[in-house]
Amino acid sequence: MTSADHRAAVATETERFVTAVEGADLATPVPSCPGWTLADLVKHTGSVQRWFSVLLRQQVQERPRSRDVELRLPPTDHGYPDWLTASAVEAASAFAATDPDAPMWVWGADHHARFWVRRMLFETLVHRTDAERALDLRPVIDRDLAADGVDEFLTNLPFAAPFAPKVSNLRGDGKTIRFQCTDAKGNGNVSGNVSGSGSGNGDWLVRLRPDGFGIDPHPARQTTPTADATVRGTAADLLLLLYGRLDRDADIFGIEGDEELLAHWFANSEF
Repeated sequence: MTSADHRAAVATETERFVTAVEGADLATPVPSCPGWTLADLVKHTGSVQRWFSVLLRQQVQERPRSRDVELRLPPTDHGYPDWLTASAVEAASAFAATDPDAPMWVWGADHHARFWVRRMLFETLVHRTDAERALDLRPVIDRDLAADGVDEFLTNLPFAAPFAPKVSNLRGDGKTIRFQCTDAKGNGNVSGNVSGSGSGNGDWLVRLRPDGFGIDPHPARQTTPTADATVRGTAADLLLLLYGRLDRDADIFGIEGDEELLAHWFANSEF
C-alpha cells in the first residue's frame, strides 16, 4: 500500500468509527481497553490524530518535549462523534500540506512523514474495532489493509522500547517465529508499501537475536519455510492478535512449534 492509500484509509476508518459510536451510550465500557469507556476511546483516537497532524505540519526533526496540543474538545460527550470527524478533517488538511517523503523524526523505522500517516491509520483502525466490539458489532477489516497493519506492527515494534519497555526482552539465540496469512491476497498491493518490510505475500519471519529482533527479508522465498514456532490466521485475525485483541489459543489460529517461545513473544510484545 502507498502513502496515498494510507491517507484515504484514515478517513474511511474514522468514518466507520463515527458510524459505530453515533447514538451509542458513550459511557459503555471498552473491554479491550480496560478502564476506558467509548468516550475515552474516541478522545484518545481524535487526540492522536490531532497530535500527529501537528507533527506533520511542523515536520519535526527531533523528539518533541511535549505532547500538548489544542484539542478543542466538545463540551459534552454527545459532541464526540462530530469532534472525531473534525479530527480526521484536520488530519487530511495536514496530509495535503505535507510531502510524504519529507524527512522527519519518528520513533519507528521509516524516518519520513509517511510514517505518521501509516501509524495514524492503524491507531484509528484498531480502536475502531475496539468500539465495534464494545457495542457487540462484528468488525470487518479489508484483507490487504490488515496485512499492511501486520507489517507495520512487526516493522516498528523493535523501536518501541522507549514506551513499551518489555520489548527489550525480545532477544534470543536466533530462534524464529513465523506469522502467516491464511487468506488469499486481494487486489491491493501490500508489497508496494512505502515503509515496511515488503512482505506482500502475507508471510513474516521474525528472528530473535542476542542484540534484539527483526523481520528476516522475504521468508516465503526460502526453499523450506520452517520456523521454531508458527502462527497462522487470516490477516485481520493476525492483526488483532498482535495488538492483544484476540487470544492465540482461539480456534481461529493454527499454532505450531515452540510454545515457550510464543509465550515469551506475546508476554513482551504489547504495543
